[in-house]
Amino acid sequence: MTAPITLFVFALVTAVLGPRLLRRLDWPSRAPRLGILAWQALSASVLLAVVFAGLSLAVPAIPWTTDLAALIESCAMALQAQYSTPGGVAVSATGAVLAFAVIGRVGFCLFRGLLSGRRTKKVQLDALVMVAQHHQGSEALVVDHPCAAAYCLPGRHRTVVFTTAALEALDEDQFAAVLAHERAHLQGNHHLILAAADALRRAFPRLAAFRIAHTEMIALVEMLADDTAVRSSPRLTVATALVRLAERGAAPAAALAAGGDTALVRVRRLVAPANPLGPVRTMVTGMAAAAVIVLPLVILAAPAATAGQDMLCPTDMPSSSSNLQGNCSAENMGLPAHVSDFC
Repeated sequence: MTAPITLFVFALVTAVLGPRLLRRLDWPSRAPRLGILAWQALSASVLLAVVFAGLSLAVPAIPWTTDLAALIESCAMALQAQYSTPGGVAVSATGAVLAFAVIGRVGFCLFRGLLSGRRTKKVQLDALVMVAQHHQGSEALVVDHPCAAAYCLPGRHRTVVFTTAALEALDEDQFAAVLAHERAHLQGNHHLILAAADALRRAFPRLAAFRIAHTEMIALVEMLADDTAVRSSPRLTVATALVRLAERGAAPAAALAAGGDTALVRVRRLVAPANPLGPVRTMVTGMAAAAVIVLPLVILAAPAATAGQDMLCPTDMPSSSSNLQGNCSAENMGLPAHVSDFC
């Protein structure tokens, strides 16, 4: 019973304290790619902890096979003993239902979100075919609209769209910076990152950790695209372009826009001098994110590791396995003497 309790406590602590800690740190905005990884690791860790807790409750009720050899039976009994719960089959069944329900809920929300986004993008692309014109000098499409906006539509038919008002608001250098920003969204498949975060948010709407993670990753994805644009354009040029698009900008649903609600924070970030993390802090932070994901698996596997240290014929063998009781050494079973090492 230790493993599921530990996993539930870990999920609760991570979901409550993790977002608070990450939001207080300044390094995610300095290294957006690493910040996205950190939020993904936090979300995945909470999800895995709950799923693994359900699976650990279900272990005692799993019908372990005994047809292969008595060795498998002994190992199965050791696992059942380590993962045993006071509630018996009822608790084990509840754990199995919990694990599969969480996986099914997230998978359903992810599928529905991707399908809805695909339909929305198809409608927009069909409309663009009729009203848009190709921009001279780039692959972008131009739509006659009074609002200054620039956005991209990801998917199979990747498209960057500018409104006529955006072209009037941006000079040539600013246009190139915004185009590089939108290309970064398409090449990085940022819509998939946001789709996964949105699926968790929709699957568990009352869990603040997933809502905060989704909001933060929206800003970090835009910052990551800004950093790509900065490689070919000055920071001030990118910042000015964001200001001009944010003043009157608007983008349709299912699109990644250069402006948006995060423009003000991003402009302040671009105006300030660049302040990267450095290789050492980047490596340490990456290792910490990996540890957060792996920790639920370690907690789940701890009882199995303990069971693996048990002897092939434990002294407290249940009476139902009389064929292994008493004088059932590895030699008497016709197995090598070191066979207990495998269990």
